[in-house]
Amino acid sequence: METAVGVFNSRERAEQALEYLLENGVPEDAIVYLTRSETEAVILGKEIGGFAGGIAGGAVGFGAGMVAASLALIPGMGEVFALGAGAAALLALLGKKAGAAAGAKMAKNVDAGVLRDEKSAEDAEEFLNILKKGRSLIVVRTESHSVAETACGVLDRFGLSGGAAAPEPIDKKMRATTRPAGSGITVLELHGRIMLGEGNIILRDAVQDLLTRGNKNILLSLSEVDHIDSAGIGELVRSNSAVRKLGGQLKLLNPSAKIEEMLHRSMLHKIFDVQKDEAAAIKSFGTSSHSGAAS
Repeated sequence: METAVGVFNSRERAEQALEYLLENGVPEDAIVYLTRSETEAVILGKEIGGFAGGIAGGAVGFGAGMVAASLALIPGMGEVFALGAGAAALLALLGKKAGAAAGAKMAKNVDAGVLRDEKSAEDAEEFLNILKKGRSLIVVRTESHSVAETACGVLDRFGLSGGAAAPEPIDKKMRATTRPAGSGITVLELHGRIMLGEGNIILRDAVQDLLTRGNKNILLSLSEVDHIDSAGIGELVRSNSAVRKLGGQLKLLNPSAKIEEMLHRSMLHKIFDVQKDEAAAIKSFGTSSHSGAAS
């Protein structure tokens, strides 16, 4: 399963991205749009409604005004609105995990099978943190490499994390190396580009290997990473949720100037604990799981 994530600060850009996704064959059941603004959700739903489907089986589709599913009582947040075939089930599961009555009520009326896989709900907890920072999100989850490739192209074009073309291809392949840093902390160094295909899979496999071996405090060094696409963002979110699920911490170390700019534009520097100095980063473990150290 591949996950591509686009982060937006305007309804217009999100609307353009949704139009392009649908026009270019990305299935509507692979797309979820998340926002805290009911007005934004309703307007966008009406604008996109002519492109596809309708509402069926209790799931929220992209037709008939793309009705928004809402979930109240997310701790510290209030209502969250989501559009898409898997949106209602995703919010219902989040509500149940948060103990929200609204989520439990929704769960009775929604087929949770419309979720692409169990990781959706785990990753969505990270997505909610991005929403807290005033951004909206488009998430595409698919098992098709070609669909993921199309989605990445669209989200990289319109989202805050994109906007700049990837560097020209080079011969050096993406690689990952690990080394112990003491106190149960492992430094995972990435070299290359965290992009759909080899890049995000190498990151996924490296993190999973560390977790399998019981290494759950990970310092992810990004100094030698020169590009992250929307699939790479999805993989960072997936990795963070996987580590946190096991009670560990994942911190980002010394991102390059280009990657740091991307993190700031998309507000991801407020979600991930970003550290500039390795010694200080090692000392910071054991405090909060993601304090958003960078400013």
